[in-house]
Amino acid sequence: MKGSNDENCCKMATVEVQRALIRALDQLLAVDLSLVVQDPSERSLTHRLAIHLQPYFPGWDVDCEYNRVDGGLPKRVVMGAPENTSTSSEDAVTVFPDIIVHHRGTRDNLLVIEAKKATSRSSRDFDLEKLDAYRQEPTLEYTHAAFVILPAGSKRTYQVEWR
Repeated sequence: MKGSNDENCCKMATVEVQRALIRALDQLLAVDLSLVVQDPSERSLTHRLAIHLQPYFPGWDVDCEYNRVDGGLPKRVVMGAPENTSTSSEDAVTVFPDIIVHHRGTRDNLLVIEAKKATSRSSRDFDLEKLDAYRQEPTLEYTHAAFVILPAGSKRTYQVEWR
């Protein structure tokens, strides 16, 4: 039942969530290989991954860079800002998860995904910190969190790390 906070009716088993993400990543490689080999922006790849995720989560919303909680307020987590980023707050950073599976306008947050392209030279440390912060923030209540290395360019494999 969409929008309900009843744990029994809305949550999926860990193995189902993991299987869905793997299948969606396989589809990304099979269906969007022509995009993958172009080594596009991370946002292009996460958008396509979100499209492939949607059928595996019927009744759930799958959104990229969605940053609202119930009531429309920005999602915030307590953590340091990444290097070379300015923030007006010393104790929180507004967050934009790469992909989330949730019920909009509620605290039903099933899965949060942070992604990095296989061709990226930037550190994955801040993405991992964000995932840990998402899981620890009581107002967000994410059930599952995954860090994904996306296939890109000549690197046509992916990796998933569950947090």
